[in-house]
Amino acid sequence: MSNYTPLSELGEFGLIKLIKDKIEVKHQESTIKGIGDDAAIIEPQEKQLVVSSDMLLEGVHFDLTFCPLKHLGYKAVAVNVSDIAAMYAKPTQITVNIALGARYTVEAVEELYEGINLACENYKVDLVGGDTTSSRAGLVISVTAIGEVAKGEAVQRSGAQVNDLICVTGDLGAAYLGLQILEREKQAFMANPEMQPELEDKQYIVGRQLRPEARMDVVHEMKDKGIRPTSMIDVSDGLASELFHICSQSGVGATIYRENLPVDEQTLEAAMEFNLDPITCILNGGEDYELLFTVPLADYDKIKNHPDFTIIGKITEASEGINLANKHGQAFPLQAQGWKHF
Repeated sequence: MSNYTPLSELGEFGLIKLIKDKIEVKHQESTIKGIGDDAAIIEPQEKQLVVSSDMLLEGVHFDLTFCPLKHLGYKAVAVNVSDIAAMYAKPTQITVNIALGARYTVEAVEELYEGINLACENYKVDLVGGDTTSSRAGLVISVTAIGEVAKGEAVQRSGAQVNDLICVTGDLGAAYLGLQILEREKQAFMANPEMQPELEDKQYIVGRQLRPEARMDVVHEMKDKGIRPTSMIDVSDGLASELFHICSQSGVGATIYRENLPVDEQTLEAAMEFNLDPITCILNGGEDYELLFTVPLADYDKIKNHPDFTIIGKITEASEGINLANKHGQAFPLQAQGWKHF
């Protein structure tokens, strides 16, 4: 006898009530009305609103064989907050739309929203609405994040200037290699369900894939230190791909230095295990949700000793192209081979 409750027992109104009862709207003064009416009411007070939306599809963006629903709920919020962070803005509200297949239970939905709630707590955002519907395929989650920023303060991709420093937060390539580990363990499990996954020394990189963090901490620090980037983007599709976005929208070129690219020891070890070039993983892996940004040369002293910022290169004239240089000063044209959505 199963202890799980089919969604059909609740119905749509029951499901909405369940979600509403689990969510507290308490983080933002600008939230006037959350879930429970035809639309939410938000009053931003002399700020500009920034809005971003992402959709996650089962079998395309996540695999429930190795992705716990709680982590998935958290990640769905984090990847949207990351887009708000990349605009130098503060996230304030989110909406969550979910489509569920018949195999999902009430308990599964509760677990998903446990993760969503945890992320709302962490990033101090209010969940103010959304929609629930049935799906004939797998689970679909669509999150829209709303943020606010002082007028004229938003940082776009188009502001990079020649001689700006190119910087990145944290380390790169870990999420991609975490995914390789999880895929390998899934294949081993399918071949032999008695096998236990071997993840003891891979916790960091697996965590980077399953439960990434948006770097709002960095944005708060930038504001405290008086650093306003000239351009910024989050690293979701791979460093090379994101650098191409900044350069094309700013009308500039770039040189980044191979030796400067930040990488964790676990990432290097896993790359060796899979016989992959770690530099390729760093440049094209994606899903690290770190921030790639440019600052004027005058800001060098503000960022040079920061443990979370790495200066990886400089902005050049557009005519010089986008290059990866080695320690001998040889430069090679960079290829953007990150995640392709279609």
